[in-house]
Amino acid sequence: MALSALGVVYGDIGTSPLYALKESFHHGHNIGITHDNIFGILSLIFWSLIIVISIKYLRYVLKADNKGEGGILALTALVTPRTDKHATKRKNLIRLGLFGTALLYGDGMITPSISVLSAVEGLELITPVFSPYIIPITIAILIGLFSVQKYGTDAVGKIFGPLTLFWFLTLGGLGIFNIIKEPSVLMAMNPYYAFHFFMENQWNGFLVLGSVFLVVTGGEALYSDLGHFGRQPIQRAWFAVVLPCLVLNYFGQGALLTHNPLAAKNPFFLMAPSWMLTPLVILATLSTVIASQALITGVFSITMQAVQLGYIPRVLIEHTSEKEFGQIYVKSMNRMLMIACILLVFFFKTSSNLAAAYGIAVTTTMGVTTILFYLVARQKWRWSRWKAGLICGFFLIIDLSFWGANLLKVVDGGWVPLAVGVFIFVMMTTWKKGRKLLAQRIRDEVIPLSLFLDKIDTQRPYRNPGIAIYMASGLKDTPYALIQSYEHYKSIHEHLIFLSVVTEEIPQVPQSRRVEVNSIGHGCYTVFVHYGYMERPNIPKELDGLQIGNILLNPNEATYFIGKERLFATEKPGMAIWREKLFAFQTANAQDATTFFQLPRKRVMEVGVQVEL
Repeated sequence: MALSALGVVYGDIGTSPLYALKESFHHGHNIGITHDNIFGILSLIFWSLIIVISIKYLRYVLKADNKGEGGILALTALVTPRTDKHATKRKNLIRLGLFGTALLYGDGMITPSISVLSAVEGLELITPVFSPYIIPITIAILIGLFSVQKYGTDAVGKIFGPLTLFWFLTLGGLGIFNIIKEPSVLMAMNPYYAFHFFMENQWNGFLVLGSVFLVVTGGEALYSDLGHFGRQPIQRAWFAVVLPCLVLNYFGQGALLTHNPLAAKNPFFLMAPSWMLTPLVILATLSTVIASQALITGVFSITMQAVQLGYIPRVLIEHTSEKEFGQIYVKSMNRMLMIACILLVFFFKTSSNLAAAYGIAVTTTMGVTTILFYLVARQKWRWSRWKAGLICGFFLIIDLSFWGANLLKVVDGGWVPLAVGVFIFVMMTTWKKGRKLLAQRIRDEVIPLSLFLDKIDTQRPYRNPGIAIYMASGLKDTPYALIQSYEHYKSIHEHLIFLSVVTEEIPQVPQSRRVEVNSIGHGCYTVFVHYGYMERPNIPKELDGLQIGNILLNPNEATYFIGKERLFATEKPGMAIWREKLFAFQTANAQDATTFFQLPRKRVMEVGVQVEL
C-alpha cells in the first residue's frame, strides 16, 4: 500500500523540483542569484515542506478523516451542525467547504498540464530540434494519461509505484551528486537564512513565496486521496522516501547555482551529467504523468462525494477494485479534465506561463481546510480554544502568506483556476437549491401519503397482480408518478412499495443498517435504503430476497415507477431566471435514475410531469 501510495499520492509533489526553484529565480521577481538568496530560498523550501506537509497535513489534518475518507467535503461533513438552531452556521460552513472543493477542480486542471509540459521542455536541452514539437508531444502524453484511468487506481498504482520510487531515488542521487561539491549548502536548513532573505529582499522576497509554494502543491490532493490508501501508508512513504529525496534534490539544485548562476534557467536538468540528460528527460516525463494521478484520483473522489451529498447531478461512477472501495473511475469527469488540460497547454504554451496561474486556487483551499480543521479540533476532539487557536492560527498565517503572494498572480493567469472554481461553485449551489425548489413545486401538486391511503380504503380500486415500486426522495407525500397513473388507469398494483434512498453524511453505512422496511397497511410498504456518500447505490441488490409482508421480493419481477420532470423557468419566487435555466439544463443532462440506481431497464416505467420553477 505504501508503494502504491507513492505512485498515486506523491506524484504531484514529487515533480515540483522540475520547476519550483527555477520559478523562484524567475526574472519577474528581481531576485539576484547570490549566495544569500540561494540559501534563503532553500531555507523557505525546506521549512515549507516540514510545516505544511509533514506537520499540518501528515501530523494533524490526515487524522480528521470521516470513517476513513478524506478531502474537504469529508471535513465539511464532520463539522456541520445538524440542529435547526444552527441553520445559518450550517449553510455558511457548507458554502465554505463547497468553495474549497470547487477550487480543487481548477487545481486538477493545471497540475497535469504544468507537470507534463515542464518535463517535455527538457527535450529542448538535448537538441533545439524538439522545440516545435513540445506542445504536440505534451498533448499526446496527456491523452495517453487520461486514457488509462479506466483501469483503476489499483492497476495504475502498481505500475506507477515502482517507477515513482525509482524517480525519488534519482532525485536524491542527483542531489547528493551536487551537494558533495558544495556541502555547505546544507546550512540552509537553518531558518535564519529564510528570515535574512525577507529582511534583505522585503517586497520582492514576499513575491517569491508564490513560487516557493509550488513545492507543497500536492498537499490538498494528498488529503483527498486518504480513502484510497489510508493514513499509515501515506505517512510511511513520505518520511521514508519522499521528504529526504525532495530535500536532497532541492539542496543539490542550490549547490549547482552557487557555482553556476546561469543554470537558473533550468537547474533541475542542468544538475545532471551530460550523459544522463536524455534518460532523465524520459524518466521525468513518465514521472510527471504519475504526478497528475494524485489530482485526478482526488477529483474522482470529491465528485462521488458531491453526487451523494446532492451537490452535482448524478454521473456514472465505476468501482475499479473489488477489495478497495475508494478506488473509482468517473468517465465524464475524466473526459472534461482531459479537454481542460489540453486547452491550458494550447493557451499558456510554457510551464513558466502556467506557473504564473498556479497556486491561488490551492492556497485558498488550504486556508479553508485550516479553518474547518480548527472546528474539528474544537468540536470533535475537544481541544481547548488556546491549543486549537495556537496550532491552527500558526498554520493559517502560513496559508495566508502563500495566499497573499499568489494573489498577485491573478492578472497573469491565476484568474483561470479561480474562474473554474467559481463556475463549479455556482453549479453546485444551483443544483442543490434547484432540487429543493423542485421538490417544493412538486409537493404543491401532490397530497400526503396518508390521504392517498385513505382514498384507497374508501374507493377500493382494482388491484393489479404484482409489485409496484415507486421511487421518491421522501415518503411523506404521495409520489407524483402514482397520482398520475392512478388518475389515468383507476387502478393500482396489489402490492405498493414506496422506496426512498437516503444518503447519510458518513462514507459508508453498515449492512445491518442498510434497509428499513415498514408496513403502512392496504398492501403498502415504505422502504428506506441507506447509503454513505462514498457508496454507489444498487437498488436491485438491496431488494433481492427482502421479506415484504408474506412476499420474498424478486427485484427483477417488480415494476419500477419513476417521475420524469420537464422544467420551465418562470418569474415565481425561488431562484433567478438564469439559475432556473441553468438548473433545467443540469436536470436534462443528468444521468437518468435507472442507470444511477442500477435498475433493470425493462422493468422501469417513467411518468412525465411538467414543472414551472
